[in-house]
Parts: sequence; C-alpha cells; structure tokens
Amino acid sequence: MDGKEINKFHALQLFTDTFAAETVHLTNEEVGIYIRLLCFAWTKNAKPFSIRSAYRIGQCIDDDCKGTVKKVLYEFFKMNGEDEYADCWTHKRLVQEHDYLTKKYKKRSEAGKKGGLARSKNVAPIPIPSPSPNKYINSFSEIWDKLCIKRGSKFKAHQIYLKVHDEIDGIQHHIAEIFNKQMKGIEDKFVPHFSTWLSQKRWEDYQNQDESITIKQKMEKLGYVFRHTESNFDYFKKDGIEYKIDKYDKDHIIHKVE
Repeated sequence: MDGKEINKFHALQLFTDTFAAETVHLTNEEVGIYIRLLCFAWTKNAKPFSIRSAYRIGQCIDDDCKGTVKKVLYEFFKMNGEDEYADCWTHKRLVQEHDYLTKKYKKRSEAGKKGGLARSKNVAPIPIPSPSPNKYINSFSEIWDKLCIKRGSKFKAHQIYLKVHDEIDGIQHHIAEIFNKQMKGIEDKFVPHFSTWLSQKRWEDYQNQDESITIKQKMEKLGYVFRHTESNFDYFKKDGIEYKIDKYDKDHIIHKVE
C-alpha cells in the first residue's frame, strides 16, 4: 500500500445463511429491491441516503413499488432522525462492516510499514463459538420463550445471539421485554425475524426511545374506533365515517376513506 487510507471496497461480504433466513418471508420483488438497496448503500461507503434515492434505485414508477421500498427500508434499515426524506437511512451491519474493513486495512498498512505484516499472518484467528446441533444455551432459551411473536429460525437466532452475547451482557434479562415493547401494535407480518432484530442490534434503538402510546391508543383517545389493518394502513371509524392512517407516516396524517 502507498499510505493512502482505503475506504472504498468493491466487494461486499454476504452471509448467505443469515440472508436466506432474514428474507424467507419476502416476495421475489422485495428480495430484489433489498439487494439493490444493499449494493447501493455499499457503493456509498454505507453513508446515509434518502428515501427518494431508494425509490430511484428501486426504479419505482408507481405507488405499489414505493410501498415495497418503504417496507424493505423500515424492516432492514434504520432511520436516523425524523424526516424520512432526508439523507437518514443506513444499514447497521453495513456501517459496522465498512468501519471494520477501514480499520483493518489501515492497521495492515501501518503494520506493513513497520515490517510486522508477515508476522501478523502467523497469528491464529480468534474462534467464534458455534452452537451444538439442536442445543441452545439457557439464557437464549429463556429469551425465546418470552417473545410475544416468534418469527424466523430459532437455530439462526441462536447463532446470532452467540455473536452478540457479550454486547448485551447486563441487559440480557430485558431483551425479550425490549423486543415485545418494540413490536407492540405492529402486524405480525411486519415483525422482523428475531435473528434480524439481533443482528441489527435494535435493542440499542430502545435505549433512545421514550415510552409512547401506539397509533391505535392515540386515535381511541380522540374518539376513533379501530376497525382493522390492511397492508400498511390502520382503519378507524368515527361518526359513521371511515378513516385510515399509514403506519409508516411519521406525522400520522388521518385520511378519509373514499
């Protein structure tokens, strides 16, 4: 290396088993859009991008396509801020992977300058513990049993749990409670697999969230009666008139059903 800092990486490592488990519930169209957005985010060095950019990458020309893009963003990406149209969307694993590679190549470059690169190749890698077939550690089993909704592979969730175990040390007894609170009021089909939730470290999001009432509770306080949920809309009725709210709309604008 010539001393220049490397921060552009053309290859993105994809853990196929994890990816397959996380996307098994998606349609082919949704999987395709998810892959497009992953590649786009990686070419931007995992920096934030806007939802308009996501629509462009998804080649959206109608509201159905935009709805699919929104669904993928809200399930697999993280919105930093309140305005979804700002440059605020990131993918937590990509950010971590990019930071890791940047530091790795910087360290290798510095070691090479000092003549230590050759010696570093002889250091044995730190082994990652893997679960025995059909066996789960007690702390994970206790968490799994307490989940209000169990989606995805228990085995895959256990593998991810082993990788993040040290990071949740001290709060592992509250992990199920945090997950259940975050999923409260969300339709089952929109609930992420527990393995996805763990790999994206969404328990960290809860530490920055205030306890807030759900859309349904807010509407009921205003005199609206909840009727049903369809796609990403919750439907309500008041004074004989039906209304709907897009659950992904942060402003919770009430629309009259025509």
